[in-house]
Amino acid sequence: MTDATTVAAVAAPFGRDLGATFARVEQLIADARARGVQLLALPEATLGGYLADLGEHGVDQVLPEHALPPALDVDGPEVARLARLAGDMVVTAGLCEADGGVRYNTAVAVTGDGVLGVHRKVHQPLGEGNSYAAGDGFRAFDSPVGRIGMMICYDKAFPEAARTLAMDGAEIVVCMSAWPGSRTGAAADLAEDRWTRRFDLFDQARALENQIVWVSANQSGRFGELRFVCSAKVVGPGGDVLATTGVQPGTAVATVHVRDALDGARRAMGHLRDRRPDAYGALVGA
Repeated sequence: MTDATTVAAVAAPFGRDLGATFARVEQLIADARARGVQLLALPEATLGGYLADLGEHGVDQVLPEHALPPALDVDGPEVARLARLAGDMVVTAGLCEADGGVRYNTAVAVTGDGVLGVHRKVHQPLGEGNSYAAGDGFRAFDSPVGRIGMMICYDKAFPEAARTLAMDGAEIVVCMSAWPGSRTGAAADLAEDRWTRRFDLFDQARALENQIVWVSANQSGRFGELRFVCSAKVVGPGGDVLATTGVQPGTAVATVHVRDALDGARRAMGHLRDRRPDAYGALVGA
């Protein structure tokens, strides 16, 4: 049996105040380290918060305190500080990245040795394109806990995204979100909200169809017009939820023998092995 890996996904609130953010991150990392966590997934927009509004009127009419998040450099002091806090743990987190005059909704994976991987969100919902440029691909990378892929929020609604990472050898995919509840016909109880249900279905489907370990982090609480669904979780390669926070803030922790779990799930019906690209027509050539 291969060595076990302890992974964790966070549901927590993060806003514009970077001082408060790093105080929360430091505590979350300390708590995770005490629980033996080797991979900790923080939400989309951890460093500086998410957008306050995704409506058709865009960012110009949001309240001043909800103005655009600070634009940070992946090679800058904030990500370096996150890496120092991570130490021997792999930590993933989201931020608003500055690349010249262009902003991206970006995720990084770090350890104390520095940046392991970077992903720029490819798929943009509703009005997000008013604030960010889109990324252009999905690439897995090696880490101390195995080969990892990253995606951000709406990326997971597209099966091609997770499949691309799985075909690139990702054993674990981390999806970091700022996924809100429905803004029309919203349920009083987030557990009954249709957007919570979609969030959970996507997590389980992407894990099962690619037979990978899926680690899903999300924002919690409210920011601007958005109320986030929490529901951080770890899903096994059979689509089974191994740990979840439900619709409450917290940290979902699970210990998995990753290679053994993948090999077991793929032994009889290997979804990646049994693909038939010749039958997929326009999708393959798109």
